[in-house]
Amino acid sequence: MGLLDRLSGLLGLKKKEVHVLCLGLDNSGKTTIINKLKPSNAQSQDIVPTIGFSIEKFKSSSLSFTVFDMSGQGRYRNLWEHYYKDGQAIIFVIDSSDRLRMVVAKEELDTLLNHPVLVMP
Repeated sequence: MGLLDRLSGLLGLKKKEVHVLCLGLDNSGKTTIINKLKPSNAQSQDIVPTIGFSIEKFKSSSLSFTVFDMSGQGRYRNLWEHYYKDGQAIIFVIDSSDRLRMVVAKEELDTLLNHPVLVMP
């Protein structure tokens, strides 16, 4: 039983297909994290920067994942909000070693958390 299976069990997820957005600044490690979530036989050896976005599909024993790997470059960040309503989960990646852009990451996370589609009533 993998990490994703245990997490889905703890959260009581009964849904078979899960749509996940992976967000964060450019070069923060989003694609690497997605790669590590995939089954070992589906992991890539070479990771290249994401331009625009890429879609990764993979399965754990109980769930089917569609992960939207969204580019974190400034010119693409305004596109993130168009995917919020279709996602069941968001992974926001922060590169803790990038101290110069920590404030930018905080501002982007604040913007995300305060978006009307994501704010709980």
